[in-house]
Amino acid sequence: MPTSRSLFIVSVAVVLAAFAAEATAARTQKKILAFEQVFMRGEPKLLGELPRVEEWLDEDHYLEFEAAEGVGPRLMKVDAATGESTVYVDYPALAEKLPEGFSLEGSVARTRDYTGFLFDHEGDLYYFSAQEELFKRLTDTRSREKNPAFSPDGARAAYTRDNNLYVIEIETGLERQLTGDGPGTVYSGRASWVYFEEIFNREYRAFWWSPDGEMIAFLRFDDGPVPEFPLFRADGAHGELELQRYPKAGDPNPKVRLGIFHLERRAVVWVDTGEDADHYLAWPAWSPDGGQLLFQWMNRGQDNIKIYAADPATGRVKEIYDEKQQTWVEFFEDLYIFEDGGGFLVRSDRSGWPQLYYYASDGRLKRSLTKGARGAWDIVLVDEKNGTVYFHGPGEESTARHLYRVGLNGKNLKRLTREPGTHRCMVSPAGRYFIDSYSNINQPARMTLHAADGEPVRVLGDRRLPILDEYDLGKVELFAIPSGDGHALPAVWTLPSDFDQSKKYPVIFSIYGGPGTSRVADSFGRLSAHFFAQHGIITISVDHRGSGHFGKQGAALMHRNLGTWELHDLIAAANWLRELPFIDPARIGITGGSYGGYVTCMAMTRGADHFTHGIAHFPVTDWKLYDSIYTERYMDSPAENPAGYEFASVMTHAENYRGRMLITHGTLDDNVHMQHTIQLIDRLEDLGKDFELMLYPNARHGFPPSKRGHAERMNVRFWFRHFLKQEFAIEETGADLEDR
Repeated sequence: MPTSRSLFIVSVAVVLAAFAAEATAARTQKKILAFEQVFMRGEPKLLGELPRVEEWLDEDHYLEFEAAEGVGPRLMKVDAATGESTVYVDYPALAEKLPEGFSLEGSVARTRDYTGFLFDHEGDLYYFSAQEELFKRLTDTRSREKNPAFSPDGARAAYTRDNNLYVIEIETGLERQLTGDGPGTVYSGRASWVYFEEIFNREYRAFWWSPDGEMIAFLRFDDGPVPEFPLFRADGAHGELELQRYPKAGDPNPKVRLGIFHLERRAVVWVDTGEDADHYLAWPAWSPDGGQLLFQWMNRGQDNIKIYAADPATGRVKEIYDEKQQTWVEFFEDLYIFEDGGGFLVRSDRSGWPQLYYYASDGRLKRSLTKGARGAWDIVLVDEKNGTVYFHGPGEESTARHLYRVGLNGKNLKRLTREPGTHRCMVSPAGRYFIDSYSNINQPARMTLHAADGEPVRVLGDRRLPILDEYDLGKVELFAIPSGDGHALPAVWTLPSDFDQSKKYPVIFSIYGGPGTSRVADSFGRLSAHFFAQHGIITISVDHRGSGHFGKQGAALMHRNLGTWELHDLIAAANWLRELPFIDPARIGITGGSYGGYVTCMAMTRGADHFTHGIAHFPVTDWKLYDSIYTERYMDSPAENPAGYEFASVMTHAENYRGRMLITHGTLDDNVHMQHTIQLIDRLEDLGKDFELMLYPNARHGFPPSKRGHAERMNVRFWFRHFLKQEFAIEETGADLEDR
């Protein structure tokens, strides 16, 4: 689908002319990047750190961690207008009041005013008051307390233990057990794994204090119907079996209910949602006065979402929002509820692009605040007093990200950030200032302070260190590649600084590829791309038509068709590259992890005519093996879409594999089970296909720090061995280019 925001499609002639004109005489005076610098954060460091700004304290001050020489950081209160700072929380001084083994930075919860801190030490909770300089133990049990959170006034803390929900009075130490269904397969206030992974952004806490601290809303999960999946730890003589409740596509899901515990009445009120219904409940949110609890409901098919307002006293509900789509809907993670019954804001993609909609409290649509292809990617701040909403959205190009504001009347839309690139902003409570962290393909991240109209006040920090200019970095360019059927696919590549159009270069595609996600942005990329460029390898990322650049209308094309359009567009990009005279068609590589591992495996099987080498990290290989929420959102259930699941399976296309692929996986991966890799290599072995395999014992999803160095060395060695026909020697990478 053509879009006015598509990037200029670079012609071969333009590329060749640009690089033919570049001088290379200065190249021999530049240093090359060392492996340790790029992949292991070694010295000398080329990029600095931005200031650790925590939050806006009020309209005129923000809080920033400042390193104190020889001791830990202090939390400073900074005057936005003058830049003058005073100590707000003296962490090093307070650390002297704590017993050995405790640190404020290691706390697991704190009060809003930074005066109270909770610590998890050997499974028990401890409390420290910065005002009173008081330290004390709160719990002393055999079981571990998890997911603690202070009440709004800091007088109590809630947590889970043995899958039950508890509250403790900080002053007296009086503990109260609120639920009694655990331990076992019922969790109160603690999310079931599939909710933790796919709905709550890897957060187990599933309880929410009311504004006055007198009620706690919580979700109760019953994992009894959910099948168990075995994970094996091979330590010791006999090993250890870990059983995980994990619903795969089409499996029974956990049963979920929403309860409200009234602390004074010592009673729970169950919200009227249906005890055994096969649905999803998520994101409870209290109205500012605590008079209502809004929550979101979604059907198992994930094509219908509703918002209900529940009465905390009775549990009765009223529907105030209902949205259906032909493909799928998603939860509103940044739902905003106005004060005094003023309604709510939702950010929905029902028009094909994510837009902001303002609703009255009874569910009547008041107005749309944004429209067109410029949608809203998130809600940064709602300033009710001044009737203004701040949000991030794209610029003229979808590869940019800017800060905007718009009135609640839908008028006066204005872009506030000016520099080209990708911006992430923190706005003061009433919009007088904003702090902007941004970068672009040529500028490492900078942090700047701005007035309300976008005028710069001062620079707060810059990651670019002077030493970076001593190194020979590649040439980074944003452009677009034609899909062959009307789409302009956003792309970014890093070319060697001594690019020679008469040479033949290998290429590595770095991808992810999941629906609605994007890798291509006008932001400063990883130094690894420059590392490979120095050794004569081009790296490229290309986003397909189902990525975030094309909105929901693009992502919707992937419905019931995972693996189809990703490969179509990546193959189009690979074919486009093959037509360039400086690309070696015998060395077209691809790599990615998780969903990117899936796309890599599909590229090396279904796309074997176009991709020659690949590294697939912890890949999905068959969607019937992945979890219910994520998979069914895009594919429906296996019973509803058997042909789609069959075509989307890597095993279906394994017989086409003929290149060289490395597969890695953690043996305790609880997200993409190692089962995916085992079933793929079983199929490849039966077909007589050669491949490389590396397992990481006891690793979960991704590489743990203890294994990261090995994984990075292995990746680099794979590309050097197959693309450069040489063994990679780490100790030699610090040499100057003239010695190469």
